[in-house]
Amino acid sequence: MSAAIAAPKLVRVYVWEWPVRITHWLIATSIILCSATGLYLGNPFLIVTGPAGAHFVMGWAKVIHFYGAIVFALSVLSRIVWMFIGNTYARWDKFLPIPKKRRAGFMPTLYFYTFRLRKPPGFVGHNPVAGATYTLVFCLLLAMIVTGVAIYSGSAAVGSVLHPFRFLIPLVGGLQTARWIHHVVMWLLLGFLVHHVYSAVLMSQVEGNGTLESIFSGYKFVPPEDLVYSGYRFVDRNDVP
Repeated sequence: MSAAIAAPKLVRVYVWEWPVRITHWLIATSIILCSATGLYLGNPFLIVTGPAGAHFVMGWAKVIHFYGAIVFALSVLSRIVWMFIGNTYARWDKFLPIPKKRRAGFMPTLYFYTFRLRKPPGFVGHNPVAGATYTLVFCLLLAMIVTGVAIYSGSAAVGSVLHPFRFLIPLVGGLQTARWIHHVVMWLLLGFLVHHVYSAVLMSQVEGNGTLESIFSGYKFVPPEDLVYSGYRFVDRNDVP
């Protein structure tokens, strides 16, 4: 009879707080919703004849796109605020490889993603490569918000909420350029969504730490060697000076 293989001991750590999880899903859902309606607004492939009240497809697309964009913008801005008031895993310094330990872990993590290492360095939250990637993604999200507001302000009535934002139009190169940037960034974000799902599945399978489940529960299961005990809770070893 073969000897039983002992399962590695793991520590349950609360990583993603509820604002992080909620904004994550709201941003992802609104990107998909606004992309679908945005593609229709740019190329109305479905034309339905009949009473306007029953078949106002373009109007519904605009309404869904508009309110989806509001959810998107508020979620992005809320997540940015949480970078300064959230727990250690949500903080802004996890998105920039400024601390020495995160700089040291950048290349080994990149080697893992390019299949040159079998096991990634132990980071409980965002690893340095993921953090730097998310920094670029947040720049795209902000570009989406700015160009979207500029586009809507161009047709906003005087006295409406968006009309004062017409000053953004020349800053983004005019309405036509704003639409082009908005469209290109949409495809970049959709491409990132595909990569994001792939990398999450990869890390979950390799590390076996509940990466996929953590975005629902907030908890990861982490090897003790990746943690230190602060006196009342476990924290990421890489966060300790």
